[in-house]
Amino acid sequence: MVTSEEKKLEYYKALVEKDPQYDGTFFAGIKSTGIFCHATCTAKKPKYENCEFYLTAQEALLAGYRPCKRCSPLSYPNSIPKEVEELIQAVEEHPEKRWKESDFRELGIHSATARRKFNEIYGMTFVQYARARRMGIAFKEILRGEKVIDQQVALGYESPSAFHDAFTKIMGNPPKKANIKLIYANIIATPIGRMFSLTDENYLYLLEFMDRRGLEREIERLRNKHNARILVSNTKINKELERQLALYFNMQLTQFDIPLYKDGTDFQIQVWNLLETIEIGQTVSYQELASTLGNKNKVRAIGNANGANKIAILIPCHRVIQTNGELGGYGGGVERKKYLLSLEQKLKSIRN
Repeated sequence: MVTSEEKKLEYYKALVEKDPQYDGTFFAGIKSTGIFCHATCTAKKPKYENCEFYLTAQEALLAGYRPCKRCSPLSYPNSIPKEVEELIQAVEEHPEKRWKESDFRELGIHSATARRKFNEIYGMTFVQYARARRMGIAFKEILRGEKVIDQQVALGYESPSAFHDAFTKIMGNPPKKANIKLIYANIIATPIGRMFSLTDENYLYLLEFMDRRGLEREIERLRNKHNARILVSNTKINKELERQLALYFNMQLTQFDIPLYKDGTDFQIQVWNLLETIEIGQTVSYQELASTLGNKNKVRAIGNANGANKIAILIPCHRVIQTNGELGGYGGGVERKKYLLSLEQKLKSIRN
């Protein structure tokens, strides 16, 4: 999301004036209607305070906005092919659905065609689009902290069933029994994207970038394992997490002090504990970690454990690189990994 006040004012002026030079530059999320638009949308212009601006359609979708039917922001710069229109409509009708080959066959569309056409037009696959829309619905509820039925109306669903299915698929149904555990969700803004946190009064369970692939399954698995319902509340743990992350990104903190719930196998936890010993500003290879654990053949297993880490930044899997010095992968994306390592190099030089 665009946070610079100067840039937001620039984009709002372009939206009000329907400036065609800005089409494709930003997407305007309209809080009062739950839609996102192009700069040249002909709909009545909202108040400035009701606007949020995004640089990509995926960001707008993850924030819970649906495409405006009047200006069709997802059609820029080309008209939308018929099969893509059908797929977008299918997502709106059943946002909770996780698409399988059989679903594409029912619509008479090949999954490879859907993948290619969405990539050509939107820079993301259809599965990424559907996931972003599904996650955005859940996150919208969390951001506002309102009842599902209220959000259902704001998002434009005539019946609460589709919205409810999309939300509860991830977050669970309201607690009916006293023995259900309550875990609380929040969204934390950082310079490299919004992060999703799950905490209770004792631990941080999950901290991930909101656009991470597989995030919703992580949330579901955690919820099912703990027989939990995920609600909205800013716990003491989350408030402290926000404070420490702000200090970290402002290069004022080198060591986090948040109680973590490490939800994994004995081996995974062993690897995560080892990751926490890597000093800020340092990197190690998967091979070095394997040697430290006494088995140089466990490189792949260590890579898998690294990828299974649910607490980004605090358990610093971004500090693990390939033996040849290349960065390797990162669940939050390689660009974020570069940013974090660069930030920590500066932190190290300041500390020394």
